Amino acid sequence: MAAERPGDRAIIGPSITIKGDVTGEEDLVIQGRIEGKVDLAQHNVTVGSNGRIKANIFGRNVTVEGEVEGDLRAEEHIAIRKSGKVHGNVSAPRVTIEDGAMFKGSIDMERKAAPRPAANPSVAAVAIPSPAPGGAVGGGMQARPGEPRHPEQKHPERSG
Repeated sequence: MAAERPGDRAIIGPSITIKGDVTGEEDLVIQGRIEGKVDLAQHNVTVGSNGRIKANIFGRNVTVEGEVEGDLRAEEHIAIRKSGKVHGNVSAPRVTIEDGAMFKGSIDMERKAAPRPAANPSVAAVAIPSPAPGGAVGGGMQARPGEPRHPEQKHPERSG
């Protein structure tokens, strides 16, 4: 068998129907029907003008010229061409919807950021508070019971 060349792509022809998950290590052009999931996260996925998909699609770049009922997620870019129809949510740093395309769903264009630590109350307790303007006690520091919260406040027991 010949070695795979970069730029090679698989094609699912218009007479092919797949029910199940599609995974692989090359670009994919879909002209047929798929029901299930398409997961080619590191590769380009194109739903051709004859493609009819009922599946979530994951790819580096996802282009829709046919019909997709399901969510689209791309590492780089999602393009819905004027002949494309998408009923589902899309998520990618860049999204293009051409004039004439049909789309129903939500768009999330949040860029991938460096992983952040999960919110953890014990970590927040270690943070060094910054003093509030005017010298007021704040920034996460709390007064002890019986002590005034602000220097201007008097103790409730003291009158005067």
